[in-house]
Order: sequence, then C-alpha cells, then structure tokens
Amino acid sequence: MSRIGKKPIDIPSGVEVKIGPEAVSVKGPKGALSTPVHPLVTYAVEGGQVVVSPADESRLANAQHGLRRTLLANCIQGVTAGFQKALEVIGVGYKVSVQGKKVVLTVGYSHPVEYPLPAGIDAAAEGNKLTISGLDKQLVGEVAAQLRRVRPPEPYKGKGIKYVDEQIRRKAGKSGAK
Repeated sequence: MSRIGKKPIDIPSGVEVKIGPEAVSVKGPKGALSTPVHPLVTYAVEGGQVVVSPADESRLANAQHGLRRTLLANCIQGVTAGFQKALEVIGVGYKVSVQGKKVVLTVGYSHPVEYPLPAGIDAAAEGNKLTISGLDKQLVGEVAAQLRRVRPPEPYKGKGIKYVDEQIRRKAGKSGAK
C-alpha cells in the first residue's frame, strides 16, 4: 500500500470537493480544477478531509492509489495557493519581456522568440527573471520546460535559460597556449 496514498488530504475552508463517476472536481477561491478518477481507487469525503483508498490489493491499484491522491492534493493546492516556477535568463544581451498573453525572449537568435501563453497561465518578467504561475501544476511545469527549451543553459559560460534553483555543471574550456 502506498505511504503517500494513506495520508488524508485536508480540505481548507472555501474549497468544495465533488466526487463524480468520471472526475473529482475542486472549486476554490482561485478557480476550479478537476482530475480524472480510476476505477481501482475510491474517494470519500469525511469530516473536512478527502480519503483516497485502493479498491483491491492489486499492484496496479496500489500504484494508482498514491498517484491519484497526489493529483487530487495538487488540485486542492492549486485552487488555494496556486503554483509557480521561476526561470532566469543569463547572457550578454539576453532579455525577457511579457507582452499581453505572450512571452518575448531575445536569446541570441536573429529574431526574438515569441511564446503564446496557454489559458490559465500568467507570466511576470522582472529584469532577467521570469515567473510562470497558474493553478495547474502540470501545465505550469510544462510551460516552464518549453520556455527553457528555447535556449537551454550551456556548460561553458552558463548562458541560456535556466530554473532559478538549477545548478549548471560547468566544463573547463580549451586549454590555453602552452
């Protein structure tokens, strides 16, 4: 049985959880999210908490148990606090700006790269830092990864787009004249 799955999820005040046959929907102060249910996992709302339990003791049920509990916990956290990822643009002449619902990156190409933001995602640029925020943890992470892929950090000078907490393994350059 999953150790993560055993923990009940607290429902904060102002959050409403509805368990349906196809999905569990969560409404909160920041918006609404839903996560699909699996037939091998059962959900129950008991006294301000959601309890997720496997329907049987099969290997697949135990695997889905922890996964579905985590997905539901992420939905609840998303509608209350939200999620955010911070990126940093490093390099001479490298810039980032947000224009409406698109991120414009100037990262050494012959043209600026424009990335349209999907619905439910907000971006804020402050100097060389870009903060991606939204309700859906998966979508926030995916948008941040796609922006990082525009110009990944290189190992010699560290130029490129990296996560703020990311450590770049540096390589020594060519040896100088002997």
